Amino acid sequence: MKKTYLMLLLAIMATVLVACGGKDEEGGAEKTTIKVGTSPGPYSELFLDAIKPILEKDGYIIEATEFTELRQADIALADDGVDLNVDQHTAYMNNFNTESGAELVSLTPIPTVPAALFPGKKSSLDDIAEGDVIAIPQDPSNAARAYAILQKANLIKIKDGVELIKATAADIEENKLNLEIVEMDSAQIPRTLGDLDYGVIPGSIVYASKTDPSLALLQEDVVKQYELVAVVNKKNEDTEWAKAVAAAYTSDEFKAFLEENNNEGYWFVPEELK
Repeated sequence: MKKTYLMLLLAIMATVLVACGGKDEEGGAEKTTIKVGTSPGPYSELFLDAIKPILEKDGYIIEATEFTELRQADIALADDGVDLNVDQHTAYMNNFNTESGAELVSLTPIPTVPAALFPGKKSSLDDIAEGDVIAIPQDPSNAARAYAILQKANLIKIKDGVELIKATAADIEENKLNLEIVEMDSAQIPRTLGDLDYGVIPGSIVYASKTDPSLALLQEDVVKQYELVAVVNKKNEDTEWAKAVAAAYTSDEFKAFLEENNNEGYWFVPEELK
């Protein structure tokens, strides 16, 4: 009888321990290692240079896994291969969620490098002429940003009522100069500027390609949907480690880092971080 009782007690204790361990692992309450999926460009670099040290002071261990494509980083994030991503804006995140059925969410806006219109064979917008070729990114969210920049430059007009964050080539109402607007992979635009008249390049690609940002002819007006965000799987948004990431971006230490390193306003800093 005593032996049976002891075995039953041990079984109950084992069940409790397993349940508690699972809760900590899934809920993240005791999680101390944060796996961040990084991509080549300024946003991951900013995280590693400025946010990682803050989190490490709070007792967290940061493990970085590099991805060459942002979509692959998001797939890993949705599948729990990584915990965090800091290389996308809200519009891109929403597009990924719609296309893949994922539930990625934003923790906080983070500094953004604006997209801009750059010179190719022509050095000024004053030189633009009938039939000039302008390259823009082909992915939907960055293409929409590019169309918004071209409208800001008075080169095209988007139909009334169309949300600029959703604009496509089909939404162009006026193109008086019959500009040839070519959609291509963002990374290819800096390499082909010599064969183009102009090109619209996202901030991350400006950085990765070492394009001189001071050469930009016109920057975008950064709207909320195009502010970069720290992204996690929805099930993790209320974990202590996720709250620590958000707190690091709004910390005085990070503000001091930006004040020292944001040369010539390279970074657009959201109001929430000021």
